[in-house]
Amino acid sequence: MQTKIISLLEQIATANKPNCAQLLQVLACVEHENRYLWQKADEIRKKYCGDEVHIRGIIEFSNYCRCDCLYCGIQRQNKILPRYRMEPDEIVSTAKKAYQIGYKTIVLQSGEDPYYTKDIISYIVKKIKQLGDIAITLSIGEREYQEYAQWKKDGADRYLLKHETADNNLFQQLHPHSHLEKRLECLHWLKSLGYQTGSGFIIGLPGQSLETIAQDLLLLKKLDVDMAGIGPFIPHPHTPLGKTTSTSTTTNSSLLTLKAVALARIILKRAHLPTTTALEVATNTNAFNTGANVIMRKVEPLKYRKLYDIYPHPFTEEKNLAQERQEVEKFVRSIGRTISLSKGDAL
Repeated sequence: MQTKIISLLEQIATANKPNCAQLLQVLACVEHENRYLWQKADEIRKKYCGDEVHIRGIIEFSNYCRCDCLYCGIQRQNKILPRYRMEPDEIVSTAKKAYQIGYKTIVLQSGEDPYYTKDIISYIVKKIKQLGDIAITLSIGEREYQEYAQWKKDGADRYLLKHETADNNLFQQLHPHSHLEKRLECLHWLKSLGYQTGSGFIIGLPGQSLETIAQDLLLLKKLDVDMAGIGPFIPHPHTPLGKTTSTSTTTNSSLLTLKAVALARIILKRAHLPTTTALEVATNTNAFNTGANVIMRKVEPLKYRKLYDIYPHPFTEEKNLAQERQEVEKFVRSIGRTISLSKGDAL
C-alpha cells in the first residue's frame, strides 16, 4: 500500500495533465497514507519555492456587498451585521503603516461594493504605489474589463478572484447573483491583462463531492494560477446555510483542505499557496508542512476586523501592528522557515 500511494503521487507530480481519477484516489486515501502526501508536497514546495514564507497584509476596507452568497456573513441580506466603509485616504494610511513595519504586499479586499468606483480604486492604488517598492493585490470581485485594465495601468500587480467551486450547478445554487461562466471570464480577462492571477475554492460545501474537489484542482491547473486560496467551509449563523454542516463526502473538511493544499502544491509547483485564515480557524494542523508558503494577516484597525465577518472566528486581545508582525515572524522562525524580504511576485 505504501508503494502504491508513493507511486501515485509521483505520477501526479510528473504529469503534464493529471487526471481526475488519480486525484480522487489521493483525496480518498486513508489517514495513515496522508504522511506520504504531506512529504511529497513539502518536497516540491522546498524545490520550487524554497524555505521562504511570504507575509501579506490584508486591508478589508468594506463589508458592504451586493452578492447573495448563501454561506458568507457579509452577503447583502444579512441585516444584523453593522456595515462600514473605509475612506480612501484611511486605506492609504493603513497601507503606509503596514509597509513601514515590513509588509511588502498589501491585499485590498472587500465585499463587492459598487461604492468604490473605478476612479476611487485608481486613486487608492496610485497613492499606495507611491509609498515605495510595494505590491498591490486587489480582491474586490467581479468587475468590468475596463476597470481591471485601468487598475493594472495604475499599478495593481495581482488580482485574487476565487472560483469557489468548479461545479456549475453548485455554483449557481450558492451564488444566485452570478454564474460560473462570468467568474471564469473575469479570470481570463485578468490573465490577459498581465495580472498575477489567483483563484481558489471552498472545501466541504453542501452538495460538494470528492470529484468536485478534484475538478477544482484541475481548474486551477488549467487557469495557470499564480496563487491559490483553499479553505474549509465554515457556516455563518446569519446566512441561509447557517445551520448546515459539511456534506457527508467531505465531513472532515479541515483534513480534506490540507489534502487539497498538498495536491495543489504537487500539481501547480510554483504557485503561492497561503495558509488561509479559515483553515487556521478550523484546524491546528500546520499547513506549512503540506505545501503552503504564504501567510496572511489583517492590518486594518480592530474595529473593522470584527465587522468583516465572512465566517465566525475568535478575536484575541488587541495588539498594535508591530506586535502582530513580530508574532507572525516568530512563528515562521519557530517552524524552521525564513521570512521573505521580497514582494513575493509570481515565481
